[in-house]
Amino acid sequence: MRTEKRDWKKWAGKNSALIAFVALFILAAVLKGNMFLSLNNILNVLRNNSVIGIIALGMTLIIITGGIDLSVGSQLAFTGVIIIAVFNKTQSIIITVLAGAATALILGLATGILIARFNIPAFIMTLGSMSIYRSVAQYWLNGGGLMAKGDRSSVYLSISNTNLFGTIPMPIIIWLVAAAVIYIISWHTAVGRHIYAVGSNEKATQLASVNVVKVKCFAYTVSSLLVMLAALVETSRLGSVNSASSGSGYEMDAIAAAVIGGTSMAGGKGKIGFTILGTLTLGIINNMMNLLGVDSFLVSAVKGTIIIVAVLLQMILNKDS
Repeated sequence: MRTEKRDWKKWAGKNSALIAFVALFILAAVLKGNMFLSLNNILNVLRNNSVIGIIALGMTLIIITGGIDLSVGSQLAFTGVIIIAVFNKTQSIIITVLAGAATALILGLATGILIARFNIPAFIMTLGSMSIYRSVAQYWLNGGGLMAKGDRSSVYLSISNTNLFGTIPMPIIIWLVAAAVIYIISWHTAVGRHIYAVGSNEKATQLASVNVVKVKCFAYTVSSLLVMLAALVETSRLGSVNSASSGSGYEMDAIAAAVIGGTSMAGGKGKIGFTILGTLTLGIINNMMNLLGVDSFLVSAVKGTIIIVAVLLQMILNKDS
């Protein structure tokens, strides 16, 4: 009996993201079945959470290494300003994407080097960069926004406002493709295995001749590139970026998605597939609160509670398992 209980506890600990997702999905279906289960609503949930979903993929890699990134929301605003500014100047999608990618590479490498090489705590480093990115973006636009303009603006807007087969919004496709790439990297490459090793035991990994600095730089750089992709998706969907509000609170949502998905804040543990479930769990909660007419001011309180409960359950279910 004790063995069966331990086996169940171990299974629940490994699949807590799936349990939470299924439970909330059933609850939403019971409370608002016709509205919640409609194809349009399901697609809306997926599309509305695609940007957070993309960012959460990179956040998962960073947390697995034992780090954190509080700057992703502000970085999205900063990168979004650069993307739209370059597009308005060149009217070229290719140059715009290259400029965004170059910006992301510089920001990601700089963050990774300062954290890994100079041992600046990730919390402090990204807290500082969060303020820097937002401040520079606001200074650039005088606290306002920037719209995509020009003869080819419709092409830019079509990136996120086109439906595959006339049904599936492109942001969903972009999110799933990004997830597939990150899954392959994390589970089927040497650097992916090293990411988990660094998070599990950094000193032992270093003694095993693994370049920990390069591994951490890789994680932060990939995350930065994913933030750029998220910025491209969001700005092309809205046709604009706002230096004050774009990306606001996205770091909390990305961390919540990863943690709800079972990624351990202690590092060394996490799955990309479960991060997707964590993102969808947050999406269902937001959707349920909207359908039930719950005050929007309570959304952040609910998310904060979910993060605390998710971490608490991880500790309980994984204890002695």
